[in-house]
Amino acid sequence: MRSSAPPSAFQGEGRSIGRRCAFVRLGGCNLSCRWCDTPYTWDWTGSSDTGIKFDPKKELHRMPVGTVAEKLLAYGVELVVISGGEPLNQQNRLVPLVDELIRHGVEIEIETNGTRVPDERLIEAGVRFNVSPKLSHAGDPVEQRIVPDALRSLARLPSSTFKFVCRELADLDEVAEVADAFGITSVWIMPEGQTSEEVNGHMQKLVSTVIDRGWNTTTRLHTLVWGQKRGV
Repeated sequence: MRSSAPPSAFQGEGRSIGRRCAFVRLGGCNLSCRWCDTPYTWDWTGSSDTGIKFDPKKELHRMPVGTVAEKLLAYGVELVVISGGEPLNQQNRLVPLVDELIRHGVEIEIETNGTRVPDERLIEAGVRFNVSPKLSHAGDPVEQRIVPDALRSLARLPSSTFKFVCRELADLDEVAEVADAFGITSVWIMPEGQTSEEVNGHMQKLVSTVIDRGWNTTTRLHTLVWGQKRGV
């Protein structure tokens, strides 16, 4: 398992915002969102807005599944969030980790960009998927960021939450197109931003229309508290 960052303190966004949890962040991603707030997990060429070429030898650390589970359980939390990068690129490695954590009564959420069909073993284990399909402003071609089979399979799961990163009112029209096309009913709009000023500015621009459309909204609590500071 290729892991990039240590656990954090709470879930910063989405349906479980504010809940105390532990994080495991996996390295590698099949997308290259230009505004990504964790480019150190995948950007080895400097293609994101940071322009920094991160070194995978420094950022990623291989650890046995048992070691990861032991570290996470030591935090004594009821929720573990598996993030990335794109965690579903490592599904086979995730299954034994999820099984071990659930055996100890831990709830599991997996953050995913919605381009991978989830393994049935993860679904049967009761994992909740926080799905963040990427819009055109992320910069990747539509055929890479919108994968119909994956989105339909995730949308069929009643526990899935779909979280769309938005900047402008026009982005909400794009969200509606994706939601209508794939039967997505649990829609959450999250403002893009890596500073509190950016997050709050986009939120204020979007929130009234989000409410009018009957959708949910979430801020980025970790950004409001820590900005771009990385965990240690």
